[in-house]
Amino acid sequence: MYLRFARRRKDGKEHRYWSIVESRRCAGGRVVQRPVLYLGEINDSQHATWCRLIEAFDEGSARYRQLALFPAERSVPDQAQGFGVQVRLEAMELHRPRQWGACWLACHLYEQLQLDRFFAPLLPPSREGTSWQHILQTLVCYRLIDPGSEWRLHRQWFEESAMGDLLGEDYGLVAKNALYRCLDKLLPHKTALFSHLRARWQDLFAATFDVLLYDLTSTYFESPPPTDDADKRRHGYSRDKRSDCVQVVIALIVTPDGFPLGYEVLPGNTADCATLRDTLRKIEAQYGKANRVWVMDRGIPSEEVLAEMRVASPPVSYLVGPPKGRLSKLEKYLVTLPWQAVREGVDVKLLPQDQELFVLAQSRARIHKERAMRRRKLKWLWVRLKEIAAMELNREELLMKLGAARAKAPAAWRLVDIAVAEERATFSFALNRPKLRQVRRREGRYLLRTNLCGKDPAELWRFYIQLVEVEAAFKTLKDDLQLRPIYHQCAA
Repeated sequence: MYLRFARRRKDGKEHRYWSIVESRRCAGGRVVQRPVLYLGEINDSQHATWCRLIEAFDEGSARYRQLALFPAERSVPDQAQGFGVQVRLEAMELHRPRQWGACWLACHLYEQLQLDRFFAPLLPPSREGTSWQHILQTLVCYRLIDPGSEWRLHRQWFEESAMGDLLGEDYGLVAKNALYRCLDKLLPHKTALFSHLRARWQDLFAATFDVLLYDLTSTYFESPPPTDDADKRRHGYSRDKRSDCVQVVIALIVTPDGFPLGYEVLPGNTADCATLRDTLRKIEAQYGKANRVWVMDRGIPSEEVLAEMRVASPPVSYLVGPPKGRLSKLEKYLVTLPWQAVREGVDVKLLPQDQELFVLAQSRARIHKERAMRRRKLKWLWVRLKEIAAMELNREELLMKLGAARAKAPAAWRLVDIAVAEERATFSFALNRPKLRQVRRREGRYLLRTNLCGKDPAELWRFYIQLVEVEAAFKTLKDDLQLRPIYHQCAA
């Protein structure tokens, strides 16, 4: 890297604007300069300071000095005497480049969480000398830096990383059988691991665990249905729209800051409402009873479990989105209540009933967003229906195209009344204005149900909106971390 300036004359005076650039060799031996940092107009002292900053460090003399490289067939010019270096460009080779910085940082984070200390007594080396701790650390860093399968770690990633140099290990560390066996060794320590992580997060980030977000997802397998009755892979409701594949259900418990407190892998045919009771017991058994607030989406808690949470000692608080039908039942009571501003852009209506509080919250930002989404989908559907009506199709082709349009815009489809002729390949459509008015009234509005009758409504709204973060975490697991789909192969 070096300093380069560009001249510019302004008001009869010459100005120099400096940048730090580096030379890069491209195809055909061409050399181009890439700007690294724009410095603007600098004075002489600043120029001298920047020259010192970009000097190369000479480890031999333990001092900084400017180095200049020249081909071996050329002599070093007089102005470069003392810091010019001759190199044989044709003899230079690059051997096994490796990723270093990310690996070093991942190892540092691993040590900050004290995972090396935690697993030291739990994963001692084998009699053959296998270092299970280093295998685990490599797996963790791999998942953090460049997530993929254990097979890819074994075949490709380890050789491209500096994990072997940092841990003082060779390629034998990532033998494929050892990677899978290491994962099996972790499962018995799952509860202790989460207890350890909870303590570290509390020490490092002052994390609190009085509010827990609970949600479910599923991940499917590209494999035949299992024959073992104890296998958790089962057909069930697929959130990935793959009901043809077996799956498992994953329950995740996180704090509003994103720190996971636990997870469970359940059979794929487990109903959402059947998971909460066991999850509550496991969290209380591991972390003790406390005044926690559980935030959940509708469909997870049943009326029986909510009643148990209200009478528990100490009482277990909850914030849940009730089914959409409950809003229709309460609408006649809520319409008479005034809106209360809890913060800029968010208004609520409070309806106490029995030992619970129903909160109807509306967000202006969410109203604009959902309204724009609905308009875009409805506009597309309306144009598509006109296109289909103008086509010359038989009845079967017509039904197939209508079905495809419905699958692409299901929410907008419910706002349109479509009548298909019984025998002919024709249809008519019209906008259902009463449904549209009802949808407009509910856009950006959410009905919340809680037993926290004295809680700030704005805080309740914030807790529930954070469930979106949990869903985003599931999306990251399935897309960025490529947790889905899961392929199983049997060697012949």
